[in-house]
Amino acid sequence: MSRFVIMADATCDLAEEYLKEYDIILMPGHISVPDGSDITLCAEWNRFESMENFYGELKKNPSGYTTSPANVEECEEMFEKYAAEGIPVLAIALSSGISGAYNNKLMAKENVLKKYPDAVIECVDSLRFGPGFGLLVVYAAKLRNEGMSIQEVTEYIEQNKNRFHQTGWLDDLSFVAKKGRLTHAKAFFGTLAGVKPIGEFDYNGLTTVIGKVKGAKAAYPVLLDYMEAEIENPEDQIIFIAQSNRYAQAVEYKKMIEDRFHPKAVYINDLYPLSGINVGPGLMAAYYVGKPITEGLVDERALLDKLINGGNE
Repeated sequence: MSRFVIMADATCDLAEEYLKEYDIILMPGHISVPDGSDITLCAEWNRFESMENFYGELKKNPSGYTTSPANVEECEEMFEKYAAEGIPVLAIALSSGISGAYNNKLMAKENVLKKYPDAVIECVDSLRFGPGFGLLVVYAAKLRNEGMSIQEVTEYIEQNKNRFHQTGWLDDLSFVAKKGRLTHAKAFFGTLAGVKPIGEFDYNGLTTVIGKVKGAKAAYPVLLDYMEAEIENPEDQIIFIAQSNRYAQAVEYKKMIEDRFHPKAVYINDLYPLSGINVGPGLMAAYYVGKPITEGLVDERALLDKLINGGNE
C-alpha cells in the first residue's frame, strides 16, 4: 500500500488526541471577531480561554463573529507541500451545502497539478459538518490504516457519506435564527415553549429539523428509538456526541447510548469555535453510521413522527 495524507477542514471538530491517534492533518479556518481582527485556528479553545467563555461572548454578540474556510492559496500551499514530496493527499471538505471549502480545494488542486502534473490529490465533499464530519474523517483514516488505497478510501466516502447520521437537538434556535438559518417565528416558538427540535443531516449536506419534543425527559427516549431504527451494527461502531456548552446532557446521553447499543466506544466532542459560531450554544447530538438518508428526509420524518405521536398530527 502506498501511504497517503488525510487532510480535513478544522470544522470537523477533531481534538488533538484524535488527530494523533488517526494521523489526520487539519486545514485551519478563519474567524472574524467583533473588533474586526481575523483569527486563524483549528479545533481549539486557546484563543477564547474556554468553551464557557466563548459561548457566553458569542451569545451576547452573535452577529459580531463570522467564519470562512481556508482560501484557495492556503489550500494550494498545503497541497503543494506534499506534492513536492510525491505524497498523495486525500482532502475531505466541509459540506458544500454551507461552505465554499470544497470549491476552494478543487481550484487549489488544479493549480498544484499545473506545477506537479503527476501529483495525486483527491478532493471529497463530505456533505457533513462538525463532529459528524469528524466521524467520517476518522472512518477514512481507519480504512487507510487497514490498508486501503487513496482511491478505495475516496470511493468509500463517496458511497457512504449519506449514511452518517445526526440524532439530537439544538435547544437555542433563536441564536440560529439570528445567524440567518431559521425563521424568527420558529426560533421564538422553540425557545419559549422549551421544545427540543430534533435535527438530522439531510440529503444535501444541511441539518433539518424533522420533529419537536417537549423537554429533555421526553426527548431522550425518542432519540434512542430513532437511533435504534437507523443505526447499523452498533456494536462495531465508534459514536461521537457533540455538545456546545451542554456537557451534562451529553454525559447523560452517552450513558444511555452505551447501555442500549453497547458500541465499541462513545466519545463526547466539543463544538469548537469554527463550527460553534454558526450553531451557537445548546447543541447535543450523536453521530453514527446507519441506513442511507432519504431525499427530502421523507422516511426519517415519518419515523420520527411515529415515535413522537404514533403518526397522528
